[in-house]
Amino acid sequence: MTASLKSHSVGATMVLTISNPEHRNALGPELYAAGVEALNVAESSADVRSVVIVGEGRHFCAGGNLQRLQANRQQPPEVQAQSVGGLHNWIETIHAFPKPVIAAVEGACAGAGFSLALACDFIVAARDAVFVMAYSNVGISPDGGGSWALARALPRATVMQLLMAGERITPERLQQLGVVNTLTDNGAAMGEALALAENLNARAPNALASIKELVNDAATGPLHAHLAAELGHFVRNVHHANGGEGISAFLEKRTPQYR
Repeated sequence: MTASLKSHSVGATMVLTISNPEHRNALGPELYAAGVEALNVAESSADVRSVVIVGEGRHFCAGGNLQRLQANRQQPPEVQAQSVGGLHNWIETIHAFPKPVIAAVEGACAGAGFSLALACDFIVAARDAVFVMAYSNVGISPDGGGSWALARALPRATVMQLLMAGERITPERLQQLGVVNTLTDNGAAMGEALALAENLNARAPNALASIKELVNDAATGPLHAHLAAELGHFVRNVHHANGGEGISAFLEKRTPQYR
């Protein structure tokens, strides 16, 4: 069965479902372009306020398909490079996407699947989720930005346990370390992710876009440049119609209605 990316809406949330359940939702090149296209559509639609990424069935995503990787070894290296480049394009698109993206994780979250979850703004994980970067177990190295995200989120010793030793890490431990936002009972990650999305959907989209851009850029620039960026975003958002609505609603003790 070929992997595919299904899309449907729940209120103002676009739900993207990785569909390859026979192989624990292993990724493939056909998914990457579909993921980029779906986010481009979501970005241009005022009806979409957030995105949830989930796996079909019992697992989030088992990462890459090793049979496909083995077959690619018989091809010129450019074939594999093109495939990983497609994955990286999707990861960068998620990172730059101006609306909240939530990963709803059940079961296996491995390799590039773990990288995909790390690219999201929030991770909601069931207690039975299994997070692992097993690349070194088969003699290869990470892709999908996993090493980048983990190195920024975790202590170096923990990153080496995950990447070099290929050890599993529990969702409870990842929550303690600040990587997983919310733990749920088994089978409840999707419902909790949609509840979080609904909370975010009620907030001013322009403000959330500014916050995501500021946080993304914070690690790479000096304080002076970041303060200038904060100033620009703050002034624009204060003078935006949503800024006026939010302040008025607070002063009038009513629920704001953002556009």
